Amino acid sequence: ETKHGGSKNGKKEGLSGSSFFTWFMVIALLGVWTSVAVVWFELVDYEEVLAKAKDFRYNLSEVLQGKLGIYDADGDGDFDVEDAKVLLGKYKHRWNNYIIQFVLCKDNFLHGMADGKFYVMFVEHHSYVRNLFPFCNKSAQPTSPESEETIQPAEKSYVESELEEEIQSVLHEALHSQPVSYEYDTDVEKTVSDPEAPGDSELMLEDAIEHYTEPKHEKQTETQDTASLLFFGHAPAPQRPSCSEEPKTKHSIRGNELCGFKSLPAKKKKKPKLLNKFDKTIKAELDAAEKLRKKGKVEEALRAFEALVSQYPQSPRARYGKAQSEDDLAEKMRSNEMLQKAINTYDEVVSLPNVPSDLIKLSLKREADRQQFLGRMRGSLVTLQKLVQLFPSDTSFKNDLGVGYLLIGDNSNAKKVYEEVLSLAPNDGFAKVHYGFILKAENKIAESIPYLKEGLESGDPGTNDGRFYFHLGDALQRMGDKEAYKWYELGYQRGHFASVWQRSLYNVKGLKAQPWWTARETGYTELVKSLEKNWKLIRDEGLAVMDKKRSLFLPEDENLREKGDWSQFTLWQQGRKNENACKSVPKTCALLERFPEATGCRRGQIKYSIMHPGTHVWPHTGPTNCRLRMHLGLVIPKEGCRIRCAQENRTWEEGKVLIFDDSFEHEVWQDAENYRLIFIVDVWHPELTAQQRRTLPAI
Repeated sequence: ETKHGGSKNGKKEGLSGSSFFTWFMVIALLGVWTSVAVVWFELVDYEEVLAKAKDFRYNLSEVLQGKLGIYDADGDGDFDVEDAKVLLGKYKHRWNNYIIQFVLCKDNFLHGMADGKFYVMFVEHHSYVRNLFPFCNKSAQPTSPESEETIQPAEKSYVESELEEEIQSVLHEALHSQPVSYEYDTDVEKTVSDPEAPGDSELMLEDAIEHYTEPKHEKQTETQDTASLLFFGHAPAPQRPSCSEEPKTKHSIRGNELCGFKSLPAKKKKKPKLLNKFDKTIKAELDAAEKLRKKGKVEEALRAFEALVSQYPQSPRARYGKAQSEDDLAEKMRSNEMLQKAINTYDEVVSLPNVPSDLIKLSLKREADRQQFLGRMRGSLVTLQKLVQLFPSDTSFKNDLGVGYLLIGDNSNAKKVYEEVLSLAPNDGFAKVHYGFILKAENKIAESIPYLKEGLESGDPGTNDGRFYFHLGDALQRMGDKEAYKWYELGYQRGHFASVWQRSLYNVKGLKAQPWWTARETGYTELVKSLEKNWKLIRDEGLAVMDKKRSLFLPEDENLREKGDWSQFTLWQQGRKNENACKSVPKTCALLERFPEATGCRRGQIKYSIMHPGTHVWPHTGPTNCRLRMHLGLVIPKEGCRIRCAQENRTWEEGKVLIFDDSFEHEVWQDAENYRLIFIVDVWHPELTAQQRRTLPAI
């Protein structure tokens, strides 16, 4: 202690007696019997300290254990060493490009110093902030994991019973008398669990579902130039702009309209009953095994639960603990085989006698989720159907079932499910946005709009998703309604789009973004020179394919045309060569083999595109910002053909390459007297690294 500037009694030089007492209380409650100086200089193995702290916590009386969670400062659902680090000023938090240096909560207002200025914010109006500072709004309902798909859920809370008022007051003083700062990774947001968490075996229904943390890859699909994006999968959210900035577009709306998220009334969660009559008699043994699992001793926990299952084969809670431990171990081992064991064990729980209904719900929901993770969509669908049959009045399970049908492409049954939900709960926002999406996919554009709009306006969990803003805006555009840009801008302000014009959903952050590019800017000058030098060869082979009796050109089938005739002949897709197609245009394919930035672009295509007179392609965006698109003019009428990307129109020239970023909104008109033929070559965005080009999932 003396070495690090502390006195023998543990006080750090310059601290008052009251400050020392506050620090001592925080550390003592965690069971960390070290000096403040050691903690300050991070000479402590925090994982070991956490284990000791939890040992200490579990040995406290029930009276002293409960409401520590309301002072959770780092969003993991309980009060632990990380919260002590927060109280000691170890974390800084970045929000809207401001560093929050000091936080004080009073009467549901967040007070902070950010970049030298003082701010006061009503927490109820800012769900993003509300989730970061749960202790500032004890009544706030935590964000559902369903509501934001790009979020990795935080570890769920696991604390017991209640805290005496005397201890609460001391901690309240400690929390509000010390400068607090936060460090926060803006790339991965965390949800916050309910501060009033139940005891060892009485987990919250939603919070007890702990999530496998290996990221899901975006689902692969065959794509042409498309706005009909994959419905499921997710993209990293673009950097959120500051709510104080006014949007710089002619379709701007007031900033406070955009940034004021709807406040939902807090709903107090009922504590689920996970123990049947028999399990209550072995609660101590169950808690001891669960304690091991919560401390991260997964192998020991699994052995403990296996012993309990062997000793008490009819215990649902022991079987569920075994499933959770297998689930945790699968994550640790990155083992699909172990995860399948967990799935089987979750299913076994439900088959036992006298299983509490809440435990059935938890087991089946987790089983369905893990099945989806392994890509076993139809197995997951069976599990979800079982949930709906067992709990027909619970519309949330019906909503999940609808998603299950969408995951296997069965829009018809999904539509029936959401019609049933809306008949039972006409204001269910989740059902509305999904029902609107299905109607739009059926090309019932006008009918889809009120469902998408009302669903988004509801603010219900699961509705604040970029895909719904995307499709609502697209539907409004097709109806000629300029309100589309209001919704695009709202989607941008809420972090779903990179900008009002750039609305792709499968993105890599930080890539240079502009609608139009030059060959020099891309760095692919050799490819451009080769295309322009050999444009007649490419044209002649394409015309030869067009002249064949059995046309190899296939109609565009992504519902992008308002009217007209538009077909394409694809040579490469998702980085895979179509060998049969290349037999028809061998010289063109041989020419392209030299350019891996094109042939290896697994988020694009290489293809001929023919468009006949009278064709109009709706405004749309491509699915990703990871590619640029080259158009080589082959047969171009003298006038009547044009393309708009963002706010600039251009025309094609025979033998010349146009380059644009198709993640920006673009639109095409063909009003000439003859057909237009171009050659499309997608290339990787030049700023992507070699590693990213190798590992990004195909689109």
